[in-house]
Amino acid sequence: MNEQKTWVNPLRDPRDLRLPRIAGPCSLVIFGVTGDLAKKKLQPAIYDLANRGLLPPSFGLIGFGRRPWSNEEFANFVKENVKARCRTPFRESTWTNLAKGIRFVQGTFDDKAAFERLSQTVKELDRDRGTRGNHAFYMSVPPSAFPIVSKQLADSGLAKSNNDAWRRVIIEKPFGHDLQSAKELDRVVSEVFDPSSVFRIDHYLGKETVQNMLALRFANSMFEPIWNSNYVDHVQITMAEDMGIGGRAGYYDGIGAARDVIQNHLLQLMALTAMEEPVSFAASDLTAEKTKVLSAVRLPGDLGAYTARGQYAAGWQGSEEVCGYLDEKGIDKSSVTETYAAITLDVDTRRWAGVPFYLRTGKRLGKRVTEIAVVFKRAPHLPFEQTAVRELGNNAIVIRVQPNEGVTMRFGAKVPGATAMEVRDVSMDFSYGQSFTENSPEAYERLILDVLLGDPPLFPTTKEVDLSWQILDPIEEYWATLGQPQPYRAGTWGPKEADEMLERDGRHWRMP
Repeated sequence: MNEQKTWVNPLRDPRDLRLPRIAGPCSLVIFGVTGDLAKKKLQPAIYDLANRGLLPPSFGLIGFGRRPWSNEEFANFVKENVKARCRTPFRESTWTNLAKGIRFVQGTFDDKAAFERLSQTVKELDRDRGTRGNHAFYMSVPPSAFPIVSKQLADSGLAKSNNDAWRRVIIEKPFGHDLQSAKELDRVVSEVFDPSSVFRIDHYLGKETVQNMLALRFANSMFEPIWNSNYVDHVQITMAEDMGIGGRAGYYDGIGAARDVIQNHLLQLMALTAMEEPVSFAASDLTAEKTKVLSAVRLPGDLGAYTARGQYAAGWQGSEEVCGYLDEKGIDKSSVTETYAAITLDVDTRRWAGVPFYLRTGKRLGKRVTEIAVVFKRAPHLPFEQTAVRELGNNAIVIRVQPNEGVTMRFGAKVPGATAMEVRDVSMDFSYGQSFTENSPEAYERLILDVLLGDPPLFPTTKEVDLSWQILDPIEEYWATLGQPQPYRAGTWGPKEADEMLERDGRHWRMP
């Protein structure tokens, strides 16, 4: 007689890709819930996740802030932000169910009684909404507030749960301002939360195009064989913004472009570009390969020649005349904070020996764009007249992270109709918006869902953060010995010394 086999629901099979993974019962507590990040990104992302059916019916959202709001007033505040910025259509039915789990707790970070009220609110959600003790805490607050919030969570018992539930903390960048402060921040948070429960958000890693980098390289046999120093001349990673500092003077002055962008976003993009194929896409395997790249990074011997910084001056941004950085509200007239930073890095591995990586970022540049350009060596022999190829550049694969997410391949082709052989650069383009019927989700949708699922492959680890500061700290220390950054007009592509940095090697910046 055959033994009876246990029936398995095929829709629960992890190999079945017909249904996405859905978070289990849980809640999200947001500190700094009235700030720009929460209003413009977090609240709309939570609604869009609910609208896509990726949050459980028993989900709860708790806001913590100083305003004397009732639950209903806070819910109306969230609704306004959601309706103004949600990516998916606003549905009253989705909102009605989401609003049932919305709560607000008034208080300040040093108010012990407020955290006791938060603890009671969390228990109320467990009882009334069935969140089962699973709660994530999003610190959308300045790093200086991390220690006091962490201590209050520990003292009120919110940081720990029973064995059948989880507690997680989400930390927004910056992860310190140098290696020493990053280690201190990690120590403070680790005293309260288990390291596996700490999620450091780098929203660039949640973008579809960044993840497509892995698919481009490892799911296609046509790219990986040439993704090395035998064929690649250099790599350029650019994050350019056309806006100024806006209302962020208090945060930005003293931080600067390198700490704000290169230390996290660009070094992470570089690690994904340069890493070896992982054993799997599990968090531990991805982290292992990224860590190898960051460990192998070598700084140039002459920091003066192979790094550049600048500060935007008055100029024209499109049709609008804009002021310079030193004339922005809240900025000290003698500030030496850079708004443009460019650095050259080498990766001492067999794959990348001799291939420089050029990283640049800046505000008030020519246009808003983030891209990774892998530029290939010129063909070793061109059987053409020099005049036929004078406008032919290097082949390149350009991964566009934002906007207009996609990939462009640049190569040479014969000019049609010409009697002689004339070759010019042409582009072949893939765009997410044209190739797929579904729009790319916002990065925060993906990252918030990963936190609720407990899936951390897109979150930098402590080791990665420490290595990135070890790369940047010597550059910042060198820049601190210099005077005022070189000015560049708003609407241009940065200071002259940044162009000279590449010209020394016979190269030039790619104009997106």
